[in-house]
Amino acid sequence: MSVILFGIPNCDTVKKARDWLAEHGCAYQFHDFKKDGLTQEQVAHWLQAVPWEVLINKKGMTWRNLPESTKAGVVDAASATAVMLASPSVIKRPVLCHAKAVLVGFTAALYQQELEVAE
Repeated sequence: MSVILFGIPNCDTVKKARDWLAEHGCAYQFHDFKKDGLTQEQVAHWLQAVPWEVLINKKGMTWRNLPESTKAGVVDAASATAVMLASPSVIKRPVLCHAKAVLVGFTAALYQQELEVAE
């Protein structure tokens, strides 16, 4: 099963997810969306599985530092996609993609369940 973990390496939650995957022997590819970029196709794939409201991290500094007009303009998947592509740090991290699902954020129980890894 191909697993891709999207995020940035210095994010604490991404570090927790990477540690969990390593501890459970889950092979994965890491995609640093600040360094490696992000495509509209990748975001569109995520949006097929999760609502845009889940992907946008409105609690983070990136969101808070956006101009009020930009924040007010995020009203649907298209406008959210534009903001995510322009400022990938606004995306809630990590985003894990595998054959069955797209997972946003990290909780050990959810990874355990979705990746069907023995404890």
